[in-house]
Amino acid sequence: MSSANAPRHAVIVIGGGQAGLAMSYQLRRAGIDHVILEKNTIAHTWKTQRWDAFCLVTPNWQCRLPGYPYQGGDPKGFMARQEIVDYVEGYARHIDAPVREGVAVTRLSRDGAGGFALETTAGPMTAGQVVLAVSGYHVPNIPRMAERLAPGVTQIHSSAYRNPRQLPEGAVLVVGSGQSGCQIAEDLHLAGRKVHLAVGSAPRCPRVYRGRDAVEWLDDLGQYDLPVDRHPLGEKVRRNANHYLTGRDGGRDIDLRRFALEGMQLHGRLKDIDGGRVRFADDLAANLDNADRVYNGICSLIDDHIARSGIDAPAAAHYAPVWQPGPMASELDLAAAGITGVVWTTGFRSDWSWIDLPMFDGAGYPTHTRGVTSVGGVYVLGMPWLYTWGSGRFVGVGRDAEFVARAIERHATTSGVSGAAEVAHLAGHAA
Repeated sequence: MSSANAPRHAVIVIGGGQAGLAMSYQLRRAGIDHVILEKNTIAHTWKTQRWDAFCLVTPNWQCRLPGYPYQGGDPKGFMARQEIVDYVEGYARHIDAPVREGVAVTRLSRDGAGGFALETTAGPMTAGQVVLAVSGYHVPNIPRMAERLAPGVTQIHSSAYRNPRQLPEGAVLVVGSGQSGCQIAEDLHLAGRKVHLAVGSAPRCPRVYRGRDAVEWLDDLGQYDLPVDRHPLGEKVRRNANHYLTGRDGGRDIDLRRFALEGMQLHGRLKDIDGGRVRFADDLAANLDNADRVYNGICSLIDDHIARSGIDAPAAAHYAPVWQPGPMASELDLAAAGITGVVWTTGFRSDWSWIDLPMFDGAGYPTHTRGVTSVGGVYVLGMPWLYTWGSGRFVGVGRDAEFVARAIERHATTSGVSGAAEVAHLAGHAA
């Protein structure tokens, strides 16, 4: 079938996760014809790329997909993996989302008629406009140095980790101390495994401070609504690692220093691998101190809010280190340390190679303002810090989808309008 005879929709949404579903909700409200193409199944990432003990780090009340707020009995709890899957799948049923599962888009380009041509595993399609609701986490990011690891050591990426029994008997090296790294290290630690953790620069956050979950305080302070263009770091914040803490067992801090007291071996950032030997940077103390500095900075922000607003809240001390690293060897012999497995918690990289449109910057990031890209009629949704801290989460994706839906309506009625013009028109009506 040629593209001239291909099925056509006013809007095609690529990706059937929470972002694509939120977009569908807003498009249906606006009466706009659309279809969602999902290469796997709804909630696929939640089903297949999370470990058995995984749970949200944000409380359930922040699950606010448009038209579908959390309705369970534990708003201050933290959904476990299957509950998250049920929530997303339930949302798709609730809004009767027009999802075609098992349809992958392999190429997106212009169609020569003012719209866009899509090559898919179900044949060619065309659209007047396209929403890329595929996040920015596409391919597991494992550093090339992993190729030099001794062949007898089992290696897995965090997206493939399920539980400690998956790894052979022996100690485990976890590389990376973002949210996934710290939580997987804790999972192994609680199972009685000897854990070595290569600690990076990720910050940490208190779970509960002065009588409330820190997320509640931060929500009151408007932190999840702070636009990227008003953040002190500007667009650079999009490259920041998330704060580590956990919702496990009702929620708690993650304190790597306490883990060290309990026997976890902490190291600096991983620098190099030479067969059975690994080398670490001499930055463990600095990385721990920086994480604690951010932790206490959040506490100070809350303190100021309480004082300024005259809130009656119990007093609480800031964090004081319970352990300090002493002199450490920069090298580790894996066999001598009994390490039989490595878990790479080193995140993901983006892969936009299937998009044949001039919409990327020099680093390969989509050029956009609030999801409206530099190519009129093409939009991105669900990416971290798309517009606010909440953009990549259940709490904020609906607002972004509403803004994009208004841009879609305007583009459909204004022939040839550019992405920049759409944003300029909508700026005065921002949610």
